[in-house]
Amino acid sequence: MTGEDRATRRHRAGTVTLAGWTNVGKSTLLNRLVGEKLAAVSPVSQTTRHRIMGVLHLEGRGQVVFADTPGLHEPRHRMNRAMVEVARQSLHDVDLVVLVVDSSLGPGQGDERAAALLRRLPGQRIAALNKIDLVPHKEKLLPMMKTLVDEWGLEEAVPVSAHTGEGCDLLVERILARLPEGPAIYPDDVLTDQPERLLAAEWIREKILLRTRQEIPHVTAVLVDRWQTRDDGLVEIEATILVERDSQKGIVIGKGGALLKAIGSEARADIERLLHARVYLGLHVHARPDWRDDDRTLQELGLG
Repeated sequence: MTGEDRATRRHRAGTVTLAGWTNVGKSTLLNRLVGEKLAAVSPVSQTTRHRIMGVLHLEGRGQVVFADTPGLHEPRHRMNRAMVEVARQSLHDVDLVVLVVDSSLGPGQGDERAAALLRRLPGQRIAALNKIDLVPHKEKLLPMMKTLVDEWGLEEAVPVSAHTGEGCDLLVERILARLPEGPAIYPDDVLTDQPERLLAAEWIREKILLRTRQEIPHVTAVLVDRWQTRDDGLVEIEATILVERDSQKGIVIGKGGALLKAIGSEARADIERLLHARVYLGLHVHARPDWRDDDRTLQELGLG
């Protein structure tokens, strides 16, 4: 074994932020890299509203503490400004930033603005060229990689598919090689630092995004009102789904309550896997006009 081989086997641990423009697949990539569903995933832009941390344990080799962040975008409401600020703050004081770019669209203006932001910050930065499963002609990836490295100042660009897993093992290796040597940051049994309530709320919202029409996704949020574990182990959860208008309330409920029932059933299955317990999930829909610009509501959502 060469000296270089021995060096790469030393235990490494560090923090890595997944950053980028909105809707490039950061949350899907986080879930793929840590091997567990943590972040809510949908085709809708701005699905992620909080910083979601996930820990990848590489036995005997290292530990990578990932942070999925809200997508960078042009904010129009107080909520969106808070989301962008969460993303920007997550770029500081980490060992590495991975700029995630959608290869099916190619590097665009938003990606370039994100890369420019990273260049103004100290520290290491590489790119993950995501969604390569949607690029039928792989020779198109090379000029994209050249743009990211030669023109935008990223140290390296790794093609990956968060959907299929292609390239993700290589990405982990390239990340690990850039982390400092040292002991694990978290114990082996820690997967995330996110409260169970927040994950449950996000997964309920995910089901809404996946099942409702275009006018709903950006005007909905979920508040967990009650969380109680009974003596028999059943976890009782009551949550309120916020929308902005009564017409949107009707869409979420659906005819005869069918859509709300489907949302609850799908979300409950995810929450039961998280808690390893039986769950009763009660959902209520409430119209609160202009909640995205209401300080009290944003505080309740952890976005104040």
